[in-house]
Order: sequence, then structure tokens, then C-alpha cells
Amino acid sequence: MAYQDLSLSTPTPVLSWAGHDLGPKETQMARNVASLPFMFKHVALMPDVHLGKGALVGSVLATKDAIIPAAVGVDIGCGMAAVKTPYNASQLDGKHKAIRNAIEAAVPVGFEQNKEADKAASNWQGWRSFKDLHKGVQRLEGKALRQLGSLGGGNHFIEVCLDSEDQVWLMLHSGSRNIGNKLAQCHIGTAKALAKLAGQTLPDRDLAHFVKGTPEFAAYWHDLQWSQDYARYNRDVMMARVKRILEQALDGGKPFKPAMQVNCHHNYAEQEVHYGESVYITRKGAVRAREEDYGIIPGSMGAKSFIVKGKGNVQSYCSCSHGAGRTMSRTKAKHQFSLDDLIQQTNGVECRKDAGVLDEIPAAYKPIDQVMAQQRDLVEVVATLKQVICVKG
Repeated sequence: MAYQDLSLSTPTPVLSWAGHDLGPKETQMARNVASLPFMFKHVALMPDVHLGKGALVGSVLATKDAIIPAAVGVDIGCGMAAVKTPYNASQLDGKHKAIRNAIEAAVPVGFEQNKEADKAASNWQGWRSFKDLHKGVQRLEGKALRQLGSLGGGNHFIEVCLDSEDQVWLMLHSGSRNIGNKLAQCHIGTAKALAKLAGQTLPDRDLAHFVKGTPEFAAYWHDLQWSQDYARYNRDVMMARVKRILEQALDGGKPFKPAMQVNCHHNYAEQEVHYGESVYITRKGAVRAREEDYGIIPGSMGAKSFIVKGKGNVQSYCSCSHGAGRTMSRTKAKHQFSLDDLIQQTNGVECRKDAGVLDEIPAAYKPIDQVMAQQRDLVEVVATLKQVICVKG
């Protein structure tokens, strides 16, 4: 048993896999969430837990007949995708820079979008129900169409990795882009306005919630599922482009069939059955890890990443961590480290080494091996990857 009961004297217990004591702000955030009357059984904190908005990043919340939009967050459906290729390390020799350049040319990053939507993006079935989304995003359909197949910024990335047997993998991290962000903001605003109107006393304004059976709950749930589907398909579109680049660079464009592929969310909510009851599960920086689930737990841009298989741990609501988790803010990382530090810590990786990605320096994250050691009862490792090419958002 790797978790500990934090004994916060809250109506709902808090179980933590963190392996370290939470700081005062983190403890208060956990206490706030565990004090809500609609929490079910307990709150589960993953090994990479750290401060978030309303709820801790790296927390799994089970709720009865209610949902907290700020707990899901603004990057709805953010997650990971990975593909195992038939290529080996020797085939990459001398081609790292050219492959990185080709990926950066094919996939828009940061706030950028595709100049024109490609066929795969245009054919997505989700466009049929765009008119049913919140009225606050109706003017954004064109932008959402052009951003389908784009990476975004922050900690989003595309990587070419090698496993312990020198097999080449493709891996990427992205979410629902601007449209998911705007939808989340619309609904978070509605939840806060309703809470104020009802005179609710909340420990944190970002814990404003919707109650099942109300039109607001139904509208948010609809838009949430749409955004999650958009995010998953966004990863599929990008992965298809990167796969074609690798096929062209390593095998004259001959298509390959992936030996393994995984696509998983880590910022999302679903209705699931736990302890024999139907509940709403919000994974805010956590991956579903049922016995049949495969997931991806990335390290920083200079560290190992892991393909994992779930163990179906009941106490964690069948969940595991979504990465290493930050140990310091982006601002602090920029002040504490230099470009020389970044160059040293990303040695051997073909990637940007400039001030624009200094906040993503590996030392700003928890050691991934430590995080993995804390969740041996949640997942088993299927493959260990190390990046050789990294494209940052």
C-alpha cells in the first residue's frame, strides 16, 4: 500500500500517493475540496501532485450529482499519444536536425494555427454539433477548424524517443487548444455567477459547481465531452503528420503499421462506476489506469518517459500520475536557471535551447523515477523511453 491518509479532519478523507508532505497551500487546497458536501468516499492525490486552480493538479475527484468545471480546468482533454515504430536508433543517425525541422514545419506550435484546414480536420464528425456548443464560442468555429492539428504552448511537446531496446517511438502532448479553453472559461464564469446568485459560501471561488439535473450541468457536460473528443482527435491528426515525416525520412515514405499505439486524456471528467456506485470522476492531471488501460507518463524534456499498464487500484479510482509534476513555477524557473543550465540538462536531445523554453528546464520538475516509485501499486511499466528529438510548443 503506497498511499497515506492525510488525516485532514475533513468530511471526505484525502489519500495521497505523493510520498512527501504537502506544503501549507497544497494542504489547504486539498482540505477545501474534501470539505465539499458532494464528494464521494475520498479524494485521491497522485505522486506528481502540485498546486493548481481550485483543486490540486494530480488529484482525482469522485463526485455525486455535481461537477466542478474549474477542477477539470481550461485545457479540457489535454493528454498524451504515443506510437511504437518498426525503426531502430541507427536509422536516425545524422537525421535528428532534419526531422525536427520537418516536424516544426508540419505542426503549428504556440498560438499558431494551420493556414488551411486539411482533409482529416475538415472531416471530423464533431463539426456537426458545433452549433450546439455554448453561444460564447460560436464565432470561433473557423479558428477551431484551423487549430485542429496544432500543438499549443507551455509544456506541450512532440518527441522522437528510443526505448531500452533502441526501438523508435513517437510521442506527443496536447489538448483542446483555444476552443477548449474558451468553452471552459464560459462555463466556469456561469458556475461562479450561479454560486454568487445563490449566496453560496465556498472555500474557494474556483470550486463553484453545477448540480446534475440543471440546464447548466447538461450544457457543461455536453461541451466537456465535445472538447475531450476534439483533444483526442487533435492528437490523432498531429501524430499522423509526424508518422508520415518519419516514414519519409527513414524508409522512403513507405507506411508502417504501429506495433503499439496509446492515446489517453489526463485533464478530463467521465461518468464511471466505483465502489458499486455511478459517480463523476474528474482527473485533474491524472490518467485512467484500469487493468486493461495503457497510459503514458512523461518526464521533463531531458528525462525518461514511461508507457504503462494499469493495475486497476480501487483506492486511486483506477488512476495514476500524468507526469513528473512541477516543483517550481515558470517564473521561478526563469529566475533560477540560465541558458547554460538548459543546454547542460538537455544534452543529447535535438531541441530548442533558448530563453523561450527556459521555464520548461528539467530541473523545474520532480525526478520522474521518484514519481514512478510511488505508484508501483497503480501501474506496471511496459516501456521506458528517452527522447532524442523534442519539439516544444
